[in-house]
Amino acid sequence: MVAIDVLYLVDRLEALLNKGWRVPMTTKTMIDEDEFLDIVDQMRIAFPEEIKQAKKIVQDRDRITAQAQEEAARIVEMAKEDSARLTNEHAVTKSAQAAAAQINLQARAAADSTRQGADDYATQVLKTLSSRLEQMMQQIATLQNQVTNGLTVIEGQGTLEVPTEETQQNS
Repeated sequence: MVAIDVLYLVDRLEALLNKGWRVPMTTKTMIDEDEFLDIVDQMRIAFPEEIKQAKKIVQDRDRITAQAQEEAARIVEMAKEDSARLTNEHAVTKSAQAAAAQINLQARAAADSTRQGADDYATQVLKTLSSRLEQMMQQIATLQNQVTNGLTVIEGQGTLEVPTEETQQNS
């Protein structure tokens, strides 16, 4: 399936609106309903893809966090093993304990840093996606409102008559 860029679809909606027909004496624009609905259908297909991408980013963040925690646990375990092996001598024991503590701190710092970086990245991507989706929804709502208003005007008049100078002067 070919991924459709949602922003491209929004641009198509805008272009459709720009090439629409102005209803005389109003700020309303008539557009091709079939073309509009086709673009909306494509957007309905594209939105789930954007959401899948956001979920994948969250899954990647979780995977990176889990890997960092596993690495930290592995480093801590290695430090414990090194510490147990070196307990035969008092000076070596103190040195090993200090090294283990340092390794433990480094591992925790590395895990925290990796987790924070993944969280920041996921948060930024989700904010960007949310902003893009909100903009698109606002544009769609505006276009739907304009189409509805145009249809209401057409239905209210029976047929669309272009006002002449004579009918405008009588009004």
